[in-house]
Amino acid sequence: MPQTDVTLCATALAKLGARPITSFDEPTAEAETAARLYPVVRDATLMAHPWTFTLAQAWLERDPEPPAGDFSFAFRLPPDILRTLSAGSGGSGRGLVYRVFGGRLHADAASVLLTYQRRPSEAEFPAYFVPVLVARLAAEFCLPITENAVRAEVLTRLANAELKLAKLVDSQQSTPQRVEDFTLVQARLA
Repeated sequence: MPQTDVTLCATALAKLGARPITSFDEPTAEAETAARLYPVVRDATLMAHPWTFTLAQAWLERDPEPPAGDFSFAFRLPPDILRTLSAGSGGSGRGLVYRVFGGRLHADAASVLLTYQRRPSEAEFPAYFVPVLVARLAAEFCLPITENAVRAEVLTRLANAELKLAKLVDSQQSTPQRVEDFTLVQARLA
């Protein structure tokens, strides 16, 4: 069954021992807490690591309004961006000096290939990520719903353990990046 924002919150509430929800519009403290906290916790958990399922590349559209200073060109960022990882030009997604200002990327290159983290739909969350998000949600929901700080602290520790395991699994989804320029090796060869 594909995950949805409501099913993820319902699972976290069940983990907490609270009544699961079927909609964010229910007139309950659980539904109100979930509706308020879910987007914040989801985005923070997605940005906690450069998860492979969130990575994307896109050629940016140049903004006709030039930047005020420091750089020659401004580019519009994709609407699904969570955070910028790197930028490049000429077919490479990295190596470019840039700065993000107010929703635009500024650079001296005439074209920019952006490598970034996007916000995927819940249906795209892989099996190793779902327990992390559910554990984080349960930890965040705990205090407002149960008012039990000790339980919230225990759930936070469990969420951190889930995060560590998921990062390990995610890191095995691609070939490790090769070290291309390491000044200590260059000094040793000289």
